[in-house]
Amino acid sequence: MPRGEAVGYVVDVGTEHRIEIPARVGAPPPFTGPPSGQDPFPWSPDPRTGPPVSNARLGMLIFLAFEGMFFAGLIGTFLVFRLGSQFWPPVGQPRLPILVTWANTAILLFSSWTMRNGLRAMRKGDRDGLMTGLSWTALLGTAFLIVQGSEWLRLIRHGLTLSAGIYGATFYTLIGCHGLHVLGAVIWLLIARFGSRDMRCSARRLVGVELCGMYWYFVVALWPVLFALVYLS
Repeated sequence: MPRGEAVGYVVDVGTEHRIEIPARVGAPPPFTGPPSGQDPFPWSPDPRTGPPVSNARLGMLIFLAFEGMFFAGLIGTFLVFRLGSQFWPPVGQPRLPILVTWANTAILLFSSWTMRNGLRAMRKGDRDGLMTGLSWTALLGTAFLIVQGSEWLRLIRHGLTLSAGIYGATFYTLIGCHGLHVLGAVIWLLIARFGSRDMRCSARRLVGVELCGMYWYFVVALWPVLFALVYLS
């Protein structure tokens, strides 16, 4: 062996013979890998942490963005007719019920607080609190729809129908679409409520309850905008 050199050894797995590998003195030792149990690439992200936003929540956010654009189109159409009319509401058309709708707005806004309490109870593992929050939210949403439906019946008896003109058509289209969304959200709440009776339910079902809460917050937050534009303008 020449002077100034050292010898390293590796083992041939197939023959179990030791093979000498010369290496110069002062050269860095060969890479032997990290100690057992350590990440060979400490800069790499931990796959267990997952993405910052789950796929289900991201999908719901995209869906809510689409819903927002849908209602933005309806609101834009309403504003075109509203600003283009000299008299609004037109002469001879019944006025919308303001005081009753104020109370109905308070009912819907209060439902966001009960929904928040239900979601908070779910995160704490409180089954009774979750079911109570979902039940109260569904009850308040149902009350909102009943009051709104009764007012629609009164307006129809006074002559405000879809065929009565642009005023009636835009009112029932914009407010009716929101009412259908509230109805769908109430049905989702009832499904989530009866599906959450067992706290040992799967994580997928609990995520479904959280997505239901996101959708409910959307329909609640949308209503004050519609109320100000349609009833108060």
